[in-house]
Amino acid sequence: MLERVLEEGLLEPSSPVVVMLSGGRDSVCMLDLATRVAGAERTAALHVNYGLRDDSDLDERHCADLCESLGVELTIERPQRPEGPGNLQAWARDVRYAAAAGLALPQGATIVTGHTADDQVETILYRLASSPSRRALLGMRPRDGALARPLLGSTRAETTAYCEQRGLAWREDASNAEPVYARNRVRQGLLPELAKIHPAAAANVLRTAALLRDEAEVLEAIVDAEDDGSGGSARGTIPLERLAELAPALRRLVLQRLADGAAGRPVPGAARFAEQVTGLRRTGTARLDLGSGVRAVVEAGLLHAERD
Repeated sequence: MLERVLEEGLLEPSSPVVVMLSGGRDSVCMLDLATRVAGAERTAALHVNYGLRDDSDLDERHCADLCESLGVELTIERPQRPEGPGNLQAWARDVRYAAAAGLALPQGATIVTGHTADDQVETILYRLASSPSRRALLGMRPRDGALARPLLGSTRAETTAYCEQRGLAWREDASNAEPVYARNRVRQGLLPELAKIHPAAAANVLRTAALLRDEAEVLEAIVDAEDDGSGGSARGTIPLERLAELAPALRRLVLQRLADGAAGRPVPGAARFAEQVTGLRRTGTARLDLGSGVRAVVEAGLLHAERD
């Protein structure tokens, strides 16, 4: 596994790295690999104790003991759960990624997670069911800016074997078995049923995602050509007349690019408004809400997207 991580080049020897450490087998495996590639003195770990389970403090203690044994500096965050309704998992995700960025940015470190091939399959299937878009089928990228996922080519069985071989203990999260979470239902219900249909179902999902990511690079190049600043318009804008001339699929991709660029992050479902945007008036100023706090704006026939 160490050789595979080195070959992929997502972790560079002697470069600073921040490992997001839950205490589970995958993150424990990732932490040990990071110390072997970057060196313990250039590896830092982040554990977020949300206090949502009775044994959360035991997870924290385990992470502290592990980091001490490996000679790795550990930062522990204990965020206060917000009151009222809301997506608890989304809040937890935002908290840990923000904390990781706070540690990594000052030193230009790479943030790494323990996401495996199994997580990739579950992510793709979950997004396919809940998010009707091409992006849903692409899965997680091996690298997203400062964030890297060096274990996407490894299975959960391989991280388990690695930890056992290296004598590394890990913690089991009991909430991973609770059917209240959709991802758990995908893991425990959908994937076993797909395996009954075809034993290589999970591998086929991964292969399809890899092919689509390759093809996505070609599509991105085509979209770049429409957003290259030529024709008298600046990057991030396109004449509405030109948008209307594009094939419907390319029209959607261009609008999605504009929305994502304005938000600085993906804007789910913005592409579905392509036909409505094309129908906006060419004179004066016209606006259309694209969701997620982003709107399309047409001024004197020129389209751009902006945050509300």
